Amino acid sequence: MTERAPRIRVQRRPVHGVLLLDKPLGLSSNDALQKVKWLLRAEKAGHTGTLDPLATGVLPLCFGAATKFSQLQLEAAKTYEAIAVLGITTTTGDAEGEVLERREVDPAQLTPDRLAAVQQQFTGSIRQVPPMHSALKKDGKALYEYARAGVTVEREPRDVVIHALKLALARTDQALFAIKMVVTCSKGTYIRTLGEDIGAALGFGAHLSFLRRIDTGGIGVERCVTLAQLEAMPEAERIASLEAPESLLAGHTRVTLDSDNAARFLSGVRRRGAWPDASAVAVFGESPPALLGVGHIAGGELVPGRLLSPLEIQQILESKPHVQTSGTLEKL
Repeated sequence: MTERAPRIRVQRRPVHGVLLLDKPLGLSSNDALQKVKWLLRAEKAGHTGTLDPLATGVLPLCFGAATKFSQLQLEAAKTYEAIAVLGITTTTGDAEGEVLERREVDPAQLTPDRLAAVQQQFTGSIRQVPPMHSALKKDGKALYEYARAGVTVEREPRDVVIHALKLALARTDQALFAIKMVVTCSKGTYIRTLGEDIGAALGFGAHLSFLRRIDTGGIGVERCVTLAQLEAMPEAERIASLEAPESLLAGHTRVTLDSDNAARFLSGVRRRGAWPDASAVAVFGESPPALLGVGHIAGGELVPGRLLSPLEIQQILESKPHVQTSGTLEKL
């Protein structure tokens, strides 16, 4: 009987920030999160919504204080590039499933005018029936669990928004006819289902063979680091790859408070000021210069929302070079 190698215990530490990962093919979002969490030796981590194992691309991973704002990215619009292979439908809507039907594709029917009409048909508010192979829950159980057991359950159509859609005729490596899609959509949109529905509208059926998220909430894939790049870095460089928690708050109105008002705000007390109403506000302290949390402004009142703790603020400040933190948070 072979002896099992002893498990290496990782000494965890407080890490605060956002790692913009270009998720690799074949890895679940949670597996990617756990790998990066181990590489950073981080205590607390979370992701901003799942990306299918068969999809690659932008996956913001939140650590420490940044996890308080992960819901904001979950709600954000997302942009995908995808390839839908025409003439072949599968049980899962992608290349992993068993083939259900094959149809001959007539390229003469795939005219620019026809593609433009279908593109228009699927732009704006549309309804989708969630696929059986999804993580959506029914009676406390994920739909894919029913699907694996060979059970199909009734699903209610859901309203989603396709903000922008571009379709172009393409060919796969096997010379099969396909549609290249670039989609900007609301949360809850199933791109596999969109590919299937577009294939059906064109009269040939389709399944997805490629899916890549290139933007989420204004965070583009060009800002991301790959898992391989992260693994090859020295530890200090990995930490330096993190963006500040406020990188998730790009669309928020910025408000800066002096020390007295910052302390009261962090205690959950509303502050009054000559501010215009704003539904999403990122609040910073003036001295020390640090993110305090988020809130909203109504009728000249700044109302606290999700707040950082004084300890989290101190740890973030101490992680920044050339920032004097000694005694700076006594009032907080």
